[in-house]
Amino acid sequence: MRIFRPRGPLDVSSVGSPLAQAVAMHRAGRHADAEREARAVAASRSRRRNDTWAPVALHVAAIAAGAQGRHAEAVALHDEALPHFARAFGDGHPQTLKARSDRAQVLTSLGRYAECETECKAVASAAARRPEPEAAHVALAARNGQVFALTALGRHPEAEALAREVLAAARGMPERFSLVLRLNLARSLNGQARHEEALAEAEHALRLHRGLPAAEQRPEAGAVDLATATALLGVGRRDEARVRAVAAHDACLAVLGPDHRRTEEARELVDRIGA
Repeated sequence: MRIFRPRGPLDVSSVGSPLAQAVAMHRAGRHADAEREARAVAASRSRRRNDTWAPVALHVAAIAAGAQGRHAEAVALHDEALPHFARAFGDGHPQTLKARSDRAQVLTSLGRYAECETECKAVASAAARRPEPEAAHVALAARNGQVFALTALGRHPEAEALAREVLAAARGMPERFSLVLRLNLARSLNGQARHEEALAEAEHALRLHRGLPAAEQRPEAGAVDLATATALLGVGRRDEARVRAVAAHDACLAVLGPDHRRTEEARELVDRIGA
């Protein structure tokens, strides 16, 4: 899932964009700096009536806060931004739908999986009816969030079926879509104790991850190693699983910080293998 997309009504990373610096900081992994910069932009434009940059600035700040593991604050920032998105763009606009999708997926980090599943399903359905090219990206991202939520809810066969359906529809889309979908497919397979199949998906995801530019690899820090370690543990290759789980935890600490949901998940897996 792309966090910032160069196509569409707003080019947040272009020269002249008030958010170009915040976006560059975020892509470089400087999430605290990105959040401060985005908040400053939002505050400076808050009094402009129906300003399109103000809600997007809050959205960037929310993403940066989430990347630091402050998930409750990220949801609060998304909640603050959404009414402004609706006024500036309209309820059904892809920008508004993307903001809803991103908010919904933060809910999983707070254990609010059912809410995420319901909201992602609604966003994907709404985006599928839109004519704009970027709406297709929003629909895929929302479906990916739905797959993750279904897995977290223990509805693994549903998650697998949806992941495979979305992967088929994602052909021709940027490879990062395929990467996150395959990681979620691996989760659903691990949840069904089909660890050999999960390992194959994780290895495919690793090849995709290595082929991405560094800035696009960073948001998935530790995710491939985490999926691989879980599958390796499932097939009884415990020592290999421990190495990959430690690598996942180290990568998450370096990029996402100790309080991020994925870092905590990696730490729990390290402890479980050690036990």
